[in-house]
Amino acid sequence: MQSILAPYVVALTPDQRRTLPKMSDGTEPFVGKVVEYADSNPQFLPPFVNKEEFDKDWEAVSSLLPLLRLCTQIYDNLSDTTMLAGSEAYVSALSYYNSVKQAAKVNVPDAKAIYEDLRKRFERRSRSNGNGPLV
Repeated sequence: MQSILAPYVVALTPDQRRTLPKMSDGTEPFVGKVVEYADSNPQFLPPFVNKEEFDKDWEAVSSLLPLLRLCTQIYDNLSDTTMLAGSEAYVSALSYYNSVKQAAKVNVPDAKAIYEDLRKRFERRSRSNGNGPLV
């Protein structure tokens, strides 16, 4: 999908994203009205504004915003679904871990090796060496 879109999309730097004036839901109708007024009253269009480029930009925004909104909904739903599935899997994994931990305490065969391997996730390095918790 990215290779299909590559010729048509741009990637902004964080600095560009921060400094560009942004169109929002409130400014979108304003820009649409200006496009209409510039068509019907071109005498007010400053000479440094290229009307063809203005129209192309407006057409791009008008075409892409519905797609962006749909992609945002899909992203949000995928993110929520992944978060829920991950949470449920993690809870199950913790339940297994706690079961193995209890089995290791009473010397059930094979439990200690599994527990020793899994407990590494919860070990912390001492703060004195500056490394903080293990990840």
